[in-house]
Amino acid sequence: MKHNLDIKSVMIGLIGGILLIGALSFKMEDSQKDGRYQTAVGEKGIVILDTQTGAYILNMNLGNNGWRKGDFANTHELSKGN
Repeated sequence: MKHNLDIKSVMIGLIGGILLIGALSFKMEDSQKDGRYQTAVGEKGIVILDTQTGAYILNMNLGNNGWRKGDFANTHELSKGN
C-alpha cells in the first residue's frame, strides 16, 4: 500500500501541532512563587504581612500582649495627614 503526502497536509499538521503545544505550555498569570503570608523578623520585632490584602500584624516588644493589627491603606492615609 502506497501513501502519498502532499505539502498542504504536512503544513496543516505542523501548524496544528505547534499551536497545540503553544496553547498547553502557557501558565496562569496568577501563579505566585511566594505564599500569601510573609514574615520578617528583626532585632526590634516581628511583622507578618498578608500579600493579597496588605493587612499586617506586628509585635514590637516581643511579648504575647504586644500584637497590633494594621492595614497599608489606612497607614498610608494616616501618614499623609501628618
